[in-house]
Amino acid sequence: MNLHTLKPASGSVKTNKRLGRGQGSGGSTAGRGHKGAQSRSGYHQKFGFEGGQMPLQRRVPKFGFKNNEKIYFKPINLDVLEELAGKTKSAALTLQLMRDNGIVGKNDKVKVLGRGELKSKVSVEAHSFSATATKAIETAGGNVTIVK
Repeated sequence: MNLHTLKPASGSVKTNKRLGRGQGSGGSTAGRGHKGAQSRSGYHQKFGFEGGQMPLQRRVPKFGFKNNEKIYFKPINLDVLEELAGKTKSAALTLQLMRDNGIVGKNDKVKVLGRGELKSKVSVEAHSFSATATKAIETAGGNVTIVK
């Protein structure tokens, strides 16, 4: 076997029909059938078109409601704050400190919730606090700061 004798297996390479290039290339309609939108140039089928049948996006009913004014908070519990305070040895747990440690994202609004136990005396900064979280932070000797 030599490189100059190699050739593909018979039937594996097939040339495409060159339609619409004269009478010898597939007749006058070039494989498009007779008349109708699909035979015309520039034809474009709408997304979701099902041949005239009622499309799925119109058959399925609309439901639900999305309130555009709702504010979504990222919940942070006291046990996470205790862990962060121990790790950073910081007395003030600011939003920037939480972002730097990967607890919250850049644009997250933070709400501190009361799960867990806080032993460290820390001042916590967040957008919102639950009543139990506020009570737990203040009994540990810290204070809460609400950021707008």
